Amino acid sequence: MRKDAFCDSQDIEVLKVSLMAIKLGFVVSEFNRDITYMMEIEAEEHAKFLGAEVVERIYVPGAYDMPLAIQYMLTKKNVDAVVTIGCVIEGSTQHDEIVVQHAARKIIDLSLEYKKPVALGISGPGMTRMEATERIDYARRAVESAVKMSQRLS
Repeated sequence: MRKDAFCDSQDIEVLKVSLMAIKLGFVVSEFNRDITYMMEIEAEEHAKFLGAEVVERIYVPGAYDMPLAIQYMLTKKNVDAVVTIGCVIEGSTQHDEIVVQHAARKIIDLSLEYKKPVALGISGPGMTRMEATERIDYARRAVESAVKMSQRLS
């Protein structure tokens, strides 16, 4: 798959020209690390491709633990936007749905409170490990969202 598959060539040129100053922070879940590692690599590569720079990185135990790390990162002056990277796989209960719903809600709240983009790069809920592996591009999409929102709000 081409690196610019999520935006057209005109968007890429605009992003590359205007994004030299975009500084990203990554909050990465260690749960399902085999998958979040691949997501993190994809996200890092796409950030470089778009001309953005990852200046901060915090690893948290799981997606549910992300809000505190996001809040900490949003207080840093050198971070323009935060990208979340996580993977919540379906279990035998509805725990995966609860985790993602609460994490997503708090991520939105933090973005609005601090007036900085926080992009949702958490895949799940309701997916198998195989489906999660097929969806590592969620991290790339989150980087693109963070970069576009930073550019459009500045």
